[in-house]
Amino acid sequence: MSPLKQTLLSFFGVFILILGIIVGWSSWYITPEGHVDVVKKFSKAEYVAEPGLNFKIPVVSTTDTIEIRTRNLRITQLAAATKEQMPVTAIVSMNWLVKKESVLHLYKDYGSLEQFESRVIIPRFTALAKESISKYTAEEAINKRDLVSATLKTTLVDSMKDLPIDISIVNIEDIALPEVYKKSIETKQTEKNLADAEVFKLQRQNLEAQKLVNTANAEADSIRARAQAEAESISLKGRAEAEAIQAKAKALNDNPLIVELTKAQNWNGQLPNTVMGSNIPMLMQMPSK
Repeated sequence: MSPLKQTLLSFFGVFILILGIIVGWSSWYITPEGHVDVVKKFSKAEYVAEPGLNFKIPVVSTTDTIEIRTRNLRITQLAAATKEQMPVTAIVSMNWLVKKESVLHLYKDYGSLEQFESRVIIPRFTALAKESISKYTAEEAINKRDLVSATLKTTLVDSMKDLPIDISIVNIEDIALPEVYKKSIETKQTEKNLADAEVFKLQRQNLEAQKLVNTANAEADSIRARAQAEAESISLKGRAEAEAIQAKAKALNDNPLIVELTKAQNWNGQLPNTVMGSNIPMLMQMPSK
């Protein structure tokens, strides 16, 4: 064999070896967790490969990786208007994920999740967010933001039920009002706080006045009760004394000797020093010597 043939054979062998390595290396691929691979044959989407080690036909087949985990879409400068046509700027966001069984269909229609998001989801999300905010006044949108978010989620889920996606969280993160309206709200809140303070002050004064009235009524009731008790005591005492006098008079009337006994008990043993005339009965009959 001539040296030229040997060189050609060597070159061909090296080429075959390199080609084999390239073919062998390009015949397998790894799909990461949370993703799937759309396998294309001559650029035509054929099937979806699960996460893990997969194989494909070298050169003929190619793959595109699609994320099937939850994605977050956030719009930071949403220009909207409230129920009273007050212009506002909102920050809205939503979490969504593509249904695994719909990946191949979505890929054929839109090519990638990014294209699907920009061409379908964002326009609908923006329009429905504006519509939801327009149902509430500026004050309600600020003070009842959770309610506005709930309204937006209900509307969004219903509007996108024809799409191969699941929506988990919808949130209106912030609503910025014009400075003029902010100042008017602050003024209104200040006036409300002052009015509430005046109402509280009046209620407190009424409470203090009621306390004084209650105290006065209690004192009057106490004085009235003491007077009534004292009157009843005097009445009872008077009746008792009258009954005692009547009983004593009756006893004296029934037994005259009690009078003499009383005189004897009260006599101090001395005779009278004055003469009151004749025929005056002596207190006691003294025996003569």
